[in-house]
Amino acid sequence: MAHKHSFTLVSLDPARLLPRRLIIGQQQSDSIAFVALKLLGYLLFHRERLQIETNLHQISIPYVPNLVELNYELDPVLWVECGECSVEKLDKLAVKVPRAEIWVLRGSFGEVDELIRAMTRAELRRDRYNLAGFDAELFAEFCGLISGRDELTWVNGTFDPPGIQFDFNGLWFDIPLKVVKF
Repeated sequence: MAHKHSFTLVSLDPARLLPRRLIIGQQQSDSIAFVALKLLGYLLFHRERLQIETNLHQISIPYVPNLVELNYELDPVLWVECGECSVEKLDKLAVKVPRAEIWVLRGSFGEVDELIRAMTRAELRRDRYNLAGFDAELFAEFCGLISGRDELTWVNGTFDPPGIQFDFNGLWFDIPLKVVKF
């Protein structure tokens, strides 16, 4: 692991009980945007059994998810890919994790549109995937503020209406989301 990012978390949303601290590793090949997507994904999808980059140790699933929630039989019920993800991988995930809700998080609305075009060209199954992208300018500003030891106060985050609100190191963010069902 090239670098560890430590986030002190506070939730003002009584329905979202976050851990006090979250550590996200950054490999040498990972961008800061990838770390930011994993953090925001963790906050948006937070559930008691949500895990970050957990090896599933299942021969039938050759991938390591960026975020995953497992049921009590250790089968994925939520699978979240952050950033770049090939259409071929998404196609295989639809078969390999049949009971999982599949999400792809992207750093901009344009990246979501680009992925939708690629998925349409590849004729991927319909009504199987969820895509979400952030406002590119605000997401880039957020990425630029990640320093390694950060404080985040979560206020709100929903897919309907799509958007997230939080305070990050004393700066307020109200970031719109583009959410698409494919």
